Amino acid sequence: MHKAKSELRIVFLGNPEFARFHLARIIDEGYNVVAVVSAPDKPAGRGMKLLATPVTEYAREKNIPCLQPANLKNIDFLNDLKAYHADLQIVIAFRMLPELVWDMPSLGTFNLHASLLPHYRGAAPINWAIINGETSTGVSTFKLKHEIDTGNLLVQKSCTILQEDNAGTLHDKLMHVGTDAIIETLEQVITGELKEIPQPESDQDKNAPKLHPANTELQWDCKGLDIVNLVRGLSPYPLAHCTFDHKKMKVYNASFHPMNHAHDRGSFITDGKSYLGVWVSDGIVHFDEIKIEGKRQMYIKDFLNGYDISPLNIQEL
Repeated sequence: MHKAKSELRIVFLGNPEFARFHLARIIDEGYNVVAVVSAPDKPAGRGMKLLATPVTEYAREKNIPCLQPANLKNIDFLNDLKAYHADLQIVIAFRMLPELVWDMPSLGTFNLHASLLPHYRGAAPINWAIINGETSTGVSTFKLKHEIDTGNLLVQKSCTILQEDNAGTLHDKLMHVGTDAIIETLEQVITGELKEIPQPESDQDKNAPKLHPANTELQWDCKGLDIVNLVRGLSPYPLAHCTFDHKKMKVYNASFHPMNHAHDRGSFITDGKSYLGVWVSDGIVHFDEIKIEGKRQMYIKDFLNGYDISPLNIQEL
């Protein structure tokens, strides 16, 4: 293509902080973002004050025109978008786009996905990589097409998952890795070196379905490491959960201690002072940080210090 950064007209589409972080890097690198598209401001909090998305807030700070359509097929929105004469659109953490939108620019639209596609297509790739016990993941830029997360690959970059990582820390790592992938993709657009590679298809591909109460509930007949990985993969949001004393308990951190035993799976164990655990198929899962219904988030020692467990007849180890 051989256009200068300032000549390449880009429209950016996104909502949360993850998207805003990438938008800021694109601007800092000197690229010409002529407009952004983000969700409409929504009322929130007790005062129901209108809150903008992080992408919208950033656009307003930088005086970048911002479109906030409720309906992406609305004719007025489509006309407004077309008027920016974008060469290219970049979409990160937004929503599913109709073809009328993604096919509009001459160079098409590319997306950043937080996995090494074709693995972990879907709504929650960061979470599922940890839940499944992966030790590495990454990001992919790819061209949009009709089927979700299946377009031709452009740039991929890898990232190590450490044992101490959870969904929050991995999210932050991938934000930084993702900005490098975005900038490399844009550089290749400008130089004309960008190559599209069809995604390989395999029965071994792993998916990243939407999270919901059923697949975020702790199951005590699972292996201990799998339970801890579920906790890691859902922390700090939306959090793995279970029932304790007839109340919903959300778990921020947990650890596993392997042990042969003949105890009932799912039965709790405690000393009433410093630890609370549960018997699972191959040992004990200890809760390190939790939030029980009606209480604040707290470490387990603080929880036991202020919660009367004596009526529960919990086994002591």
